[in-house]
Amino acid sequence: MDLKEKVAKEALKYIKDGYVVGLGSGSTAAIFIRELAKKMEEEDLNVFGIPTSYEARFLAIQYGIPLVSLDEYDIDLAVDGADEVDKNLNLIKGGGGCHTLEKIVDYNAKKFIVIVDESKLVNSLGEKFPIPVEVLPVAYRTVMKELSNYGNAVIRLAERKRGPIITDNGNFIIDLYAKNIDNPKELEREINTIPGVVENGIFTKVDEVLVATKKEVKKLKK
Repeated sequence: MDLKEKVAKEALKYIKDGYVVGLGSGSTAAIFIRELAKKMEEEDLNVFGIPTSYEARFLAIQYGIPLVSLDEYDIDLAVDGADEVDKNLNLIKGGGGCHTLEKIVDYNAKKFIVIVDESKLVNSLGEKFPIPVEVLPVAYRTVMKELSNYGNAVIRLAERKRGPIITDNGNFIIDLYAKNIDNPKELEREINTIPGVVENGIFTKVDEVLVATKKEVKKLKK
């Protein structure tokens, strides 16, 4: 079985009838959404989803998962992927540009579970991926100037479209290449104090990480 499918199916064990579930974004989360729909049909479960992106919304609609909003309900469980997971279970998310709504949903869930394969484990954040920073378009230059104090800041350009990536919220993304991040929680907070920053892709409030290996799915907790 594919590692992503293996870990997505393991996360299904946390689902209970009547749950409101935060539906993450990305390739592993997409598999979870598909498998959740199958579980709901097979076990006749009433489960409601709150999506973290247009991608997650479209998939939930495609598979028949009823959607609700944060205006109406609290979230029992959020299930999401990650680009990197360090040894203290801090994350970098946002390779797909969805980290702002992901953080809103994931941080407000009663339990936040991350599903990854073992290739996503790193010793320290920034080892393989930059930190994505969503920024108001009017402030991109000044934000890049401030971010340069932490590393190399580059505006993310779109594919098959001229110019920068535009997020689901209508903003730009700046990728910050910062190595050997010693204090992710402090850096997460500092970046968000820069005027014009909407949200960054460092996630430090994680309850549990499920890691798929060839032999098993490991459960890591802080």
